[in-house]
Amino acid sequence: MRLYRLLIVCLLVTPFFSAAQFKSNLPAQAWVDSVFQSLTPEQRIAQLMVVRAHSNLGADHVAKVVNDIKQYNIGALCFFQGGPVRQANLTNYYQSIAQTPIMITIDGEWGLGMRLDSAIKFPYQLTLGAMSDTDLVYQLGKAVGEQCKRIGVHVNYAPVVDINNNPNNPVIGFRSFGENKYKVTSMGIAYMKGMQDAGIMACAKHFPGHGDVDVDSHYDLPVIKKVRSQLDSMELYPFRAIANAGIGSVMVAHLYIPAIDNTANRATSLSKKNITGILREEMGYDGLTFTDALEMKGVAKFFPGGTISVEALAAGNDMLCLPESVQQSIAAIKKAITDGKLSWDDINAKCKKVLTEKYKLGLQNMQPVNTTNLLEDINVATNNIRKAVAEKSLTVLNYVVKDNFRNDYFKFPLKQGNKVAYVVIGNNADNTITQRLKTDLNADVFFFSYKDEVSKGGTILKAITNGKYDAVIVGIHDIRTGRANNYGISKNAVKFWQQLNNRRAITMVFGNVLSAANFCTAKTLIACNEDDAVFQNTAADWLQGRFTATGKLPVRVCNYKEGHGIVLPASGDVTLFPIGDERFAAIDSIANDAIAKRAFPGCVVLAAKDGQIAYYKAFGNYQYESGSLPVQLESIFDLASVTKISATTVAVMKLYEEKKLDLKKKLSDYLPWVKKTDKANIKIQDLLLHQGGLISFIQFYKETMGADGKPSSAIYAPLPSENYTQRVAENMYIRNDWRDTLRNRILTSKLGPKNKYVYSDNDFIFLGNIVEELTGKTLDEYVRDSFYIPMNMTTTGYKPLDRFTKADIVPTENDTFFRQQLLWGDVHDEGASMFGNVAGHAGLFSNAYDLGKLYQMLLNGGELNGHRFLKWETIHEFTAYKSAISRRGLGFDKPEKDNAKRKDPYPAKKVSLQTYGHTGYTGTCVWVDPRYNILYIFLSNRVYPTRDSPQLSRLNVRGNIQDELYKVLLQPVPKKYQAEAVEADVLQ
Repeated sequence: MRLYRLLIVCLLVTPFFSAAQFKSNLPAQAWVDSVFQSLTPEQRIAQLMVVRAHSNLGADHVAKVVNDIKQYNIGALCFFQGGPVRQANLTNYYQSIAQTPIMITIDGEWGLGMRLDSAIKFPYQLTLGAMSDTDLVYQLGKAVGEQCKRIGVHVNYAPVVDINNNPNNPVIGFRSFGENKYKVTSMGIAYMKGMQDAGIMACAKHFPGHGDVDVDSHYDLPVIKKVRSQLDSMELYPFRAIANAGIGSVMVAHLYIPAIDNTANRATSLSKKNITGILREEMGYDGLTFTDALEMKGVAKFFPGGTISVEALAAGNDMLCLPESVQQSIAAIKKAITDGKLSWDDINAKCKKVLTEKYKLGLQNMQPVNTTNLLEDINVATNNIRKAVAEKSLTVLNYVVKDNFRNDYFKFPLKQGNKVAYVVIGNNADNTITQRLKTDLNADVFFFSYKDEVSKGGTILKAITNGKYDAVIVGIHDIRTGRANNYGISKNAVKFWQQLNNRRAITMVFGNVLSAANFCTAKTLIACNEDDAVFQNTAADWLQGRFTATGKLPVRVCNYKEGHGIVLPASGDVTLFPIGDERFAAIDSIANDAIAKRAFPGCVVLAAKDGQIAYYKAFGNYQYESGSLPVQLESIFDLASVTKISATTVAVMKLYEEKKLDLKKKLSDYLPWVKKTDKANIKIQDLLLHQGGLISFIQFYKETMGADGKPSSAIYAPLPSENYTQRVAENMYIRNDWRDTLRNRILTSKLGPKNKYVYSDNDFIFLGNIVEELTGKTLDEYVRDSFYIPMNMTTTGYKPLDRFTKADIVPTENDTFFRQQLLWGDVHDEGASMFGNVAGHAGLFSNAYDLGKLYQMLLNGGELNGHRFLKWETIHEFTAYKSAISRRGLGFDKPEKDNAKRKDPYPAKKVSLQTYGHTGYTGTCVWVDPRYNILYIFLSNRVYPTRDSPQLSRLNVRGNIQDELYKVLLQPVPKKYQAEAVEADVLQ
């Protein structure tokens, strides 16, 4: 009876925290010292322990947790299954009885819904891996963090940054972002930054990498038989990157990896060579480390009782997660100290480290969790994010297309009047998608559960055959997330599906994409990734052509490689240019030859015709050196002067269209600080045409160099501070007042004659200033909010290191004369770097696909995805020839007016005179040809390792590729490409 009374008190009473440590105005070190001095030696040990805590296991369990708090003053709790309000009440109660504030942790990889009833789950990490949108992953991470903060959690054991490079892995699977180490890394960092920006400590797991195992460490000790170099290039890669990005903690896995530590039965969680050697010393990581659960059989069977806690601390861990017994662990640790295996100095240092992290997380001033509207608050963002993820992750693996569709082929999209059959495989009850298709399309629905016999399938098959349907859709539902027992899919269900597939049905797999291996021969195969109302509604929307599927496989399935996915336009029209088309072989040869001749280490080429991608390929590596990262389609490049049109010019166009900017007016009409200078009367139109008299560029950096040839310490600082907020490069921040100096250098520069064409960076520095003056936003903020975010251009923007890792970004020059470092994620242009990496003439970064969206919008007459960004008249005004003395448009570069007669046509021989675009010093270009409806993008890093690399121009790589593309794109399409299944891609 006493236990039940205790439970009732815990759940019904929201106590006020009374301990002095819970409400303190002391600075960090003073608070840590004060709390530390209040602890007994045994309590200092207990501060390193995380104890299991549920809110659904009754009074006996609660009483045990209460005992661990009161008797030992444990440092942390980890909540598992239960309910949100029950957990909040227990959190309040546990904190109220604690001598020292308790760090509350949770294993919530997909949010509180992973553990708590009534909390809606966020999508699995494997689902996120089917997207390319790291901004959305950041938003999800932040929403998870806000959930945790609302319910009193301080640490979430997420994200998983294990690489899913073993499809037979029984424990990682859907918990990983996928098998591409670069995507795992970038998404893991985005998730981490979102959570930590919400004030919750993230935890990267399971170090050093749990992806390539065949055994579940909950039951036995998995073995990874790889050499160290393999581990370095794969498993350790994301951990190294996320550690450098500032993650608060790391969880160490129970693995046996002889290449790291070949001591018999020595798990990585108990290995000093792994934790102290690799994580601490090699990687330089000094954040918190948590062991994986010490109660797991894979490690506990070798170290019974409290000995496992001793081994974990001796290896270098800070926090002991779920030891079998607090009492036994404390006793064993004290004995180890007596025996000399551990020391009190070790324990005290770890205890102070834990207390310091508690202070950073706000535990010195905690408030009880308010349970009013708790459930509504923790679920407020979930479904909107789920919907966005559902759309961006839906993946078309295969799609059958014919010249003349027949009734036994699936015709996309479905419309009212189509006769549709939907077959549910997995259960015998209506769900969201069946209800939607009945309502929207008057569909007939059939059911086949995993318990049904094949004979029932025969009855359904006969009805479908006789029904003469325009489309037969098979939905595979109720799929288990784990691979045990074939994800719960019965053999009879697979046999029945095979018969349906012979009827050219479309197959939609609702659940773990790895389960699609059962349906490899599907004529049309769609991975919907998860199976709830949100994902089913999204699938129904897609079937009716309400959005474009853009998902890509996060892991290899069937014969489809990671990264595969047909981007099927909402119209259902597929491109006639399949990947690997031999008609484009000459382009491959040009790119490969240029790399061999060291014109650039790597490049990406994209071409689109009529809005559909015809050619999209990556070549080479980030650097020439052996072992360098390969260039990916998603790799982000420094656009250099392509910034002029991709940021500044489109911003000017928008302001011109809104009548906020008059091209006939003068510079002084918009920038008061140019008055009384000889620059005051320059017309805005002349700035856009590069004929306002400004000199080409100014080497601002030279006067900031000291006599020793290094950047002056009076102007630059190695770390940011109040007076040094503008980053120039790594460990290099310029004094804030130098922005005025830079402007003054332009104002006092020599002014040449007007009506003479002089290509000038200074023109666009002024134009960027005007955008900022008129909008009240910085240039990067204005173009981000006006264009890049609405177009979902997730990689396009200034200062990419704020959002991405170096692994996502291609390096440029090894700058030996100014910044004296390899430029990797900081703008190549010296002047732009001194403006804090944001300027009107340079500083923009992007991958090819996202950049393509902006120019497809212009090619579309100002519209993309049903949203109008600019008027056609504005685009025509700016992209036409506007100068009598040059080939320029307003902001845009154009072909020479006599291009057809020239021996050296620019930018290429076959382009029309309607073409507009720009080139960039780093080896980039974008060209739009409205006459032929062709878009061409070339991105490279030709300035690596030095700008003195003329081969790109000498070989005319960009122009030759452009001409070869026109040869193919302007020819009739061979018949063999008009009647087969192809991979499609579209710029949306």
